[in-house]
Amino acid sequence: MIGSYVAVGDSFTEGVGDPGPDGSFVGWADRLAVLLADRRPEGDFTYTNLAVRGKLLDQIVADQVPQAVRLAPDLVSFCAGGNDIIRPGTDPDEVAERFERAIATLTAAAGTVLVTTGFDTRGVPVLRHLRGKIATYNGHVRAVADRYGCPVLDLWSLRSVRDRRAWDHDRLHLSPEGHTRVALRAGLALGLPVPADPEQPWPPLPPRGTFEVRRDDVHWAREYLVPWIGRRLRGESSGDHVTAKGALSPADIRTRIATVA
Repeated sequence: MIGSYVAVGDSFTEGVGDPGPDGSFVGWADRLAVLLADRRPEGDFTYTNLAVRGKLLDQIVADQVPQAVRLAPDLVSFCAGGNDIIRPGTDPDEVAERFERAIATLTAAAGTVLVTTGFDTRGVPVLRHLRGKIATYNGHVRAVADRYGCPVLDLWSLRSVRDRRAWDHDRLHLSPEGHTRVALRAGLALGLPVPADPEQPWPPLPPRGTFEVRRDDVHWAREYLVPWIGRRLRGESSGDHVTAKGALSPADIRTRIATVA
């Protein structure tokens, strides 16, 4: 019976790809908060989302972890290091050492710390070549979870997100349905009863021809890949000037989800 939850992380936990009616994002962590709040008396649950898109592990540790420690919640979800891993030249072993120090800090202050693995990127064109590096980091994450008794939200094995409908148009962030399936998997990782199976099969899609695939690839490169490369070259982050969502009411989250459903 978790009564308080703090979400820590980057764009994945902020909910990029799952837009609400006001232009902000919902995302899997907000959706998980609703699942948790539904198991408590009305008004007897607090939730804070500290995640900000584009943040590296050290930035998350410096800016978000101290806030989570001060709040001392029953549950913290910690998803960090992914933006470090996709950067050229980074060492997943070294990133994992910093990840473990953060987990040691959080487990001393929170009742439960939920950690997440990275996705299997074999179907993500811009990240496919990093699959082995991500798998190495995932191995470290699972080992750290074992040492500190943390439940694991295993995204690598979540087969349903291998469908392209689970992803936003930028092919880097989840769609609303993708975020929903991750929230359900997170609930299962915490031992909660969930209202649907995260691995529920998708409805069949008509086949796409070669022309359609190429057209979509060109559009994606122009609209998303080129701007992403440009930000990297300029040393900019998508999270520059973005403020975390902070404390959120489960009732407000339900309203936002219902508005865009």
